[in-house]
Amino acid sequence: MAIRQLPPNLINRIAAGEVVERPASVVKELVENAIDAGASRIDVSVSGGGLQLIRVADDGSGMDARDLELAIERHATSKLKGEDLSRILTLGFRGEALPSIGAVARLRITSHARDEAEAFCIEVDGGRKAPLKPAARSAGTDVEVRDLFYATPARLKFMKSERAEMTVITDAVKRLAMAHPEVAFSLSNGERTTLRLDACPPGLLDHALSRLGRILGAEFVDDALPVSATRGNVRVEGYAGLPTLHRPNGLSIYLVVNGRPVRDRLIAGTVRAAYGDLVPRGRYPMVALFVDLPPEEVDVNVHPAKTELRFRDANGIRSLLIGAVREALSEAGHRATGSLAHEALQRMRPPETYSPSEDGAARVYQSPPRSYQGPQRSSYVLPRAAGFAEQAQAPLGGVGAPSADMRGATAVDEPSEGYPLGAARAQVQDTFIIAQTGDALVIVDQHAAHERLVYERLKIGLENGGVARQMLLIPDIVELAPEAADSLLEAADELERFGLVIESFGPQALAVREVPALLGTCDTRTLLTDLAGLLMEAEDGSGAQALRDRLDHVLSTMACHGSVRAGRRLSPEEMNALLRDMEKTPFSGQCNHGRPTYVELKLADIEKLFQRR
Repeated sequence: MAIRQLPPNLINRIAAGEVVERPASVVKELVENAIDAGASRIDVSVSGGGLQLIRVADDGSGMDARDLELAIERHATSKLKGEDLSRILTLGFRGEALPSIGAVARLRITSHARDEAEAFCIEVDGGRKAPLKPAARSAGTDVEVRDLFYATPARLKFMKSERAEMTVITDAVKRLAMAHPEVAFSLSNGERTTLRLDACPPGLLDHALSRLGRILGAEFVDDALPVSATRGNVRVEGYAGLPTLHRPNGLSIYLVVNGRPVRDRLIAGTVRAAYGDLVPRGRYPMVALFVDLPPEEVDVNVHPAKTELRFRDANGIRSLLIGAVREALSEAGHRATGSLAHEALQRMRPPETYSPSEDGAARVYQSPPRSYQGPQRSSYVLPRAAGFAEQAQAPLGGVGAPSADMRGATAVDEPSEGYPLGAARAQVQDTFIIAQTGDALVIVDQHAAHERLVYERLKIGLENGGVARQMLLIPDIVELAPEAADSLLEAADELERFGLVIESFGPQALAVREVPALLGTCDTRTLLTDLAGLLMEAEDGSGAQALRDRLDHVLSTMACHGSVRAGRRLSPEEMNALLRDMEKTPFSGQCNHGRPTYVELKLADIEKLFQRR
């Protein structure tokens, strides 16, 4: 078949397939253009999930007649100075968005430059350009996109439901709004305004937190930990949610690099690594991080969507982010999210039924009576011998024996004031410790709390004494592919730190001399094969990280089996000692599996529960 030159119209449609993937891609490109134009307000209107109508209006610098005609030409942009792709300071720079949109939809652009006397309008219908004509508009730009993909109907088959597309559009607008709190945003779906964000003063991280609260929810504001770190010419700022505040997917991980929202795998993976064993498996933390670095240190020209990045010093970025987030989390100490208490109180609230009064005017709500089920497991309130709760009372009929071990109770006089987690007052179901503070009740899962304490002690011992190694009487000889063996030998020093000692044994084989003792008997071939695969897949030391994670898993298992179990009766001294250890141990607000270790119920909320206020 003879080679032929493709017509410009077809070229534009092919190019549009990379730039315009779905309606959210159009919204993202148009909003980025508005931000680059210096807009202080951006209004987005969407109909039919973006397939029928997308309208983006801004009060930016606008375009004159000449720029408006060039804007719909391929590879025409005002944002790239010269030919240097290493210093990109704007969100857009390729000059492909508008012509690509015009190739697959009906595009209308109305713009009024601030220093011009009149506005102009231009239309593109499926790649066919109409002549420029005068229009009426105040300073700024208005872009309308109708009948998206009508020129390429095959693409419509791959679109999801209107609701699903609207969800993706909302997420795209939220990410741009989070990255630029100095700009006011609104988003409407044709029926109502679903998002309205006022502009925040620029340069103030506290003001950015208020916008984050509108995007991530009020609970994030209450449970957000400030993150700030600098290394060389790289700076990281933002907020990290408490480990007990997590979500089922990664949509609540917001990352901004030089003002550009990104979905970079390196940064996202780094964030999850920073939380490590603090978040349950399959759950994701809530994080908003802003990374600023010289533009020549990062390559944004990787994909037309401009959401993927390449860092010159990827290991340095990874190390800085992990250190900054871990430091913020460690400073939180035993703190856990307050949303747990809200959920607990909601579940404790009795169901309400409607009961009209005799005259039918007043409405009285009352709880239905509950039938007595009898005691499930024994529970006990510690008597106030020497200041420990109230004086012992005769047991109520039908209540079982105390579940708390009372030996030594008379020797304890623990005040509830002055301690964040208060003083122990009872043990319930042989599992939960009830503590009292000055203004709250604290319910502690004794096994989960002690498990974290033991785990952290084991890790400290591991760091101080190094990883105990087990020498093999007969070295294991493992044959690997040459590239796999080379990758492991390059990381031999790092692997030795974690107890794995290897050396070359020919061009395609390694001799395993020592293995981590904590791993016990292990399949060295499988271990080396997995590590080699990880090392060749990434350049950020993930192979050694995998070994570290494996050791952490062993330590976690040891801590689980070596901690206080549910069903164990504790003395008052033991319970209070557990509370004091939790207060001075980082990350004690969640166990090794990410579950919360305690819930704090404020007295004011409990009083509301019983309608005392």
